[in-house]
Amino acid sequence: MPTVKEQTTAKIPQRVIWLALAGAVGGFLFGFDSSVVNGAVDAIKDEFALSEAVTGFAVAIALLGCAAGAFLAGKVADRYGRIPAMKLGALLFLVSAIGTGFAFGVWDLIFWRLVGGLGIGLASVIAPAYISEISPRQVRGRLASLQQLAITTGIFAALLSDALFATTAGGADQAFWLGLEAWRWMFLAAALPAVVYGWIAYTLPESPRFLVFQGKEDEARKVFDSIAPSEDTDRHMREIQDAIEEDKLSGQKGSLRGKTFGLQAVVWIGIILSVLQQFVGINVIFYYSTTLWKAVGFQEKDSLTISVATSITNILVTLVAIALVDRIGRRPILLAGSIGMAVSLGTMALAFSAAVGSGSEISLPGAWGSVALVAANIFVVSFGASWGPLVWVLLGEIFPSRIRARALGLAAAAQWVANFAITLSFPVMAAASLPLTYAMYALFAAASFFFVMFKVPETNGMSLEQAETLFVPKGSKKA
Repeated sequence: MPTVKEQTTAKIPQRVIWLALAGAVGGFLFGFDSSVVNGAVDAIKDEFALSEAVTGFAVAIALLGCAAGAFLAGKVADRYGRIPAMKLGALLFLVSAIGTGFAFGVWDLIFWRLVGGLGIGLASVIAPAYISEISPRQVRGRLASLQQLAITTGIFAALLSDALFATTAGGADQAFWLGLEAWRWMFLAAALPAVVYGWIAYTLPESPRFLVFQGKEDEARKVFDSIAPSEDTDRHMREIQDAIEEDKLSGQKGSLRGKTFGLQAVVWIGIILSVLQQFVGINVIFYYSTTLWKAVGFQEKDSLTISVATSITNILVTLVAIALVDRIGRRPILLAGSIGMAVSLGTMALAFSAAVGSGSEISLPGAWGSVALVAANIFVVSFGASWGPLVWVLLGEIFPSRIRARALGLAAAAQWVANFAITLSFPVMAAASLPLTYAMYALFAAASFFFVMFKVPETNGMSLEQAETLFVPKGSKKA
């Protein structure tokens, strides 16, 4: 196994960097399409005269599509390949952007948001699977973290475009180009990156590990040789083929089934990591931050600016995670992030306990508004430097090759369902008690610390085939 020094000084082949960046473009669309609704929430609510519950449903419905898309992504990727799944995701993104921009009613808008969710779900699975499968072991953590960097960049681009459209038009509900309201252009803007993603998908080679499992060893060897000529291609091929032979000997057919509540233990670890990543409430900041900061006294323009600044912070701390993940490992970063999230969320709960007023008239007296704003950004820093990127890194490397796409799809589907539950419940819970809402998120952050401490081993510097053996119960065969 490579030493820490070898991992930190390993030179990443330029072609591998390009392939990882290209694969991560799906993450950009993931972030853009899921967050673009932020600046449009209030305008949509007024446009269609929606209640709080229906508004929350319109925002969150895309997440159910994400769950379905993530679940289906594994089946599509295993049957047809990683690249065809990317192409399908790009098409769904494009159709959703156009349909949502020209929505004529709330149910029409909800349908197109659902279609976009399917595309996001596909991208959320295919990008980390593809990147992990084409990355050399010494730098896999850094390259796999590009998925989260792309997501945060997409969030930033969405919030920035929201702010530009709303500011230029004089409000998200005001007419802009061609007489269409600014909020409609916020959604239509997603068509451009969708087209770019589709074009990129046509330029990428198929995952070499997928090719091996399809019996196309010669093609897989060519891909390995082209992306990392200095790597030991024979060793890569041998490790993958050995894994296939072990599966045959043990009678495994690539099933997710196991003895732990019907699933393999490693699948449950992936699911719980995914759910905890969402149950800390990170997407409340990105989906509702504009509305939230307006509620505590900021004007729409200032709230949008704060949201953009928060997304920039998220990008910068993701870069920190990329720099550290292959140096100090996955576990230390996750544990430190859990502590930071728990403390900052607890502080937000305390700050909002001092709020006066109710509903849309809530305000934070004295310095409490600044305390809440600082705590929210510390939360984003803690999440963005740890649980944001590293959960995707782990999901890309802990699952056995024969079930990687489907297991990742199930874990990502669980993540989207958890995201849906948090997003849908936040407006109602916030109206009832913001302090209790943030206190609940803080408890989940604390739980994430103990889960990593006792259930997640270190995978730094291992090949995918080596990493998967860490999650096999002692005394059992690789399954």
